[in-house]
Amino acid sequence: MTEQERMKQGYLWEDDEENMALQAKCKGLVRKFNEMPTEAMAEREALLHDIFGEVGEHVWLNSPLTVSVGKYVSIGSGTYANMNLTLIDDWKITIGKNVLIGPNVTLCTTGHSIHPEHRMDGMYSFPITIGDNVWIGGNVMVLPGVTIGENSVIGAGSVVTKDIPANVVAFGAPCKVYREISEHDAEYYFGDRRFDEQPPRE
Repeated sequence: MTEQERMKQGYLWEDDEENMALQAKCKGLVRKFNEMPTEAMAEREALLHDIFGEVGEHVWLNSPLTVSVGKYVSIGSGTYANMNLTLIDDWKITIGKNVLIGPNVTLCTTGHSIHPEHRMDGMYSFPITIGDNVWIGGNVMVLPGVTIGENSVIGAGSVVTKDIPANVVAFGAPCKVYREISEHDAEYYFGDRRFDEQPPRE
């Protein structure tokens, strides 16, 4: 069994020539992406299709971007990520449609054993899934094996160690559900600021 096969089946695995080659190719493409001017929109979008396994329409990722492997990542249409998105994507990361990702967010599929006698035995990797319409605030860390349900909001600075259901507001370290998204949220966009009290656009 190859190291990649071990990783895909949830066993401990180690870096080998195959994985190092995948990383080297990806890092070269990401370096090129990060060096592109912001106004080169078409070229940046085209390069995302070379970096990632699957990319929908109208995806915008701000530089700088950090990616490990790339080919195991899929990103749905309309997704936006602010600067310093880091993807430790040794295994699958699935990001849905219309996802908003704040600055300095890390999605990490890989970890190490807790016990020191086994910590150098290899790594483990488990998929991360982000549902459609999720908003992830700034400085959030999502750990291996986590699924975040559609429409949910993850508050800034959270460390997401376990699955978060759909349609909730969750935050903290570790991240926990605070409340469900409600009709109140359909009326107010921030504090006492109402959607229906907006001045008309010119």
